[in-house]
Amino acid sequence: MTAARPIITVLCPRAEAETQDPDQLQRPEGLEPIEGLAEVRYTDAAGLGSALEGAQALFLWDFFSPAVQQAWPQADSLEWIHVAAAGVDALMFEDLCRSEVTVTNAQGIFDRPIAEYVLAAIFAHAKDFAGSLRHQQNRRWVHRETQQVQGTSALIIGTGAIGRETARLLRAVGILVTGAGRTAREQDPDFGTVVESADLPSHIGGFDHIINAAPLTAQTTGLIGEQSLAAVRPGAHLINIGRGESVDEAALVRALQDGGLGRATLDVFAQEPLPTDSPLWTMDSVTISAHMSGDVLGWRTALAEQFVQNARRWLDGAELRNIVDTAKGYVPRH
Repeated sequence: MTAARPIITVLCPRAEAETQDPDQLQRPEGLEPIEGLAEVRYTDAAGLGSALEGAQALFLWDFFSPAVQQAWPQADSLEWIHVAAAGVDALMFEDLCRSEVTVTNAQGIFDRPIAEYVLAAIFAHAKDFAGSLRHQQNRRWVHRETQQVQGTSALIIGTGAIGRETARLLRAVGILVTGAGRTAREQDPDFGTVVESADLPSHIGGFDHIINAAPLTAQTTGLIGEQSLAAVRPGAHLINIGRGESVDEAALVRALQDGGLGRATLDVFAQEPLPTDSPLWTMDSVTISAHMSGDVLGWRTALAEQFVQNARRWLDGAELRNIVDTAKGYVPRH
């Protein structure tokens, strides 16, 4: 008798009605090697419960969906979940964290693109590209002096893979980098000094650039709040590429209006899409992008290839890559 093939469920988003058939699933491309080795079930959130029955693995291609928690009672054979994203906070519900299910993420795919986004934001602010664009639109020739990036300082909150790649790139252009993490330490290979993020108000005032690259956990929710924003250096630039919930947006608006914080470049928000009535939209000192700092050409292909590689390891009984510590909510650094 031939042994039954393992079952892998793939949670896919539906196509946007404005551009495609809304009944069409947005499937990842390139999973054919796995389809030859396992039964692959493609589903949307509405069908996830039944698609999980008997399945040993789940690929969250629709990585922001809350459907897993709702369908959890039907996950009767689940061993492994792979999330096509670096952040896994939407998946960290209590029943999963208490289970024996292994969770892996897309660490490594977004590190360099997000680091490049941060560097671009720093240069755009220092060289006042927004001001140049405004003058160009008004056909005004306005000569002015801009800032030099070399020799400025940056505090990177979050010392994981994205924070480390960002630190390496900023140091390459002469920015003095310090990290903020769970544990203070010296002689870190990428940050040099790491200060304790729990005591952020005591440290944040010494930096020109403040970059949030932390995963969303109980400890980082609201981390950049009233006290920290009140302590920033006048004119400092906040860049958020971590999670929107890490920043108190009401306090951020006040800090920008009061002039204590010089500029904010925001790629993530507590509510996405950002509501049209948010005051952040109309502030000259704010640059907004639509949660896209890591989404460079080819990113979907890279995510699918990463899953295929990990799925091959899983099918072969080898150790999986990028295993998330569900108690912490991220992949620990070894």
